[in-house]
Parts: sequence; C-alpha cells; structure tokens
Amino acid sequence: MKPPPANTLVNRLIALTLLLLVFSGSLGLGAVWVRQKISQTANLSRSLEVKIADVERRLDEVNAEVAAAVNPEALLQQNQFMHLALVSPSEAQVVRVNESPELRLVSKRNREIFNLAADSGDSALSFRVVTASLR
Repeated sequence: MKPPPANTLVNRLIALTLLLLVFSGSLGLGAVWVRQKISQTANLSRSLEVKIADVERRLDEVNAEVAAAVNPEALLQQNQFMHLALVSPSEAQVVRVNESPELRLVSKRNREIFNLAADSGDSALSFRVVTASLR
C-alpha cells in the first residue's frame, strides 16, 4: 500500500485553516452586530428618559398652574375682574367627607343592587357578587 500523496494533507490543512478563519470571522461580525444593537438600545433608552423627564417637567408646570388657578385669592380676583358677584361659601354650606370618596361613590352607584337584596324579604342570608369599577 502506498501512502497518500503529500498534497492532499496540505489541501486538508489549508481547507481547515480557511474554515477556522471563516468561523472566527463570523463570530467577530456577530460580536460587532450585538454591540451595535446594544448601542442602539442604549441611545433609544436615553432618548426615552429625556422625553419622560420633559413630560414630567411639563406636568409639574401644569399642576402648578392649576394650583395657582384654584387658589382662593386667585378665584376672588377672577370674581372681581369678571363682575360675577359670587361670594365664598359659608362654613354651614361646606360638607366635609371623612371616608374615602371612591368607596362612597361606588356604594352610591351600586345602591340599588344592595337595596334589591335587602328588599327581597328572604329570611335566609343571600349574597350577591357585586363588581364595581372606579371610573
């Protein structure tokens, strides 16, 4: 048996070297692509943070304007400027609510459901499932 020619061994070595170069090159390109995507995501995140900060700043400005507009002194000045002849409410006209206004409004909205259950006149206890939404 004769040994294989030397050029087949060299051809295999060159093919394996080229395959290794292609594989490492594709890994390098993949790493560059991943870094580029990370950079794009970081830039997008930074721009979104700037937009959020701008919206929060404008919201704070609007809240300050609303607070200034509902200030009792500002309302009295507007009353005088527009000649509306409105007066401030007396303490007897003011009703203070100690409980949660959301729960109070939900119970007010669903009062007829609770009344139907109480008016049925059954001696046995009956429960109705009531789902309420806070709008």
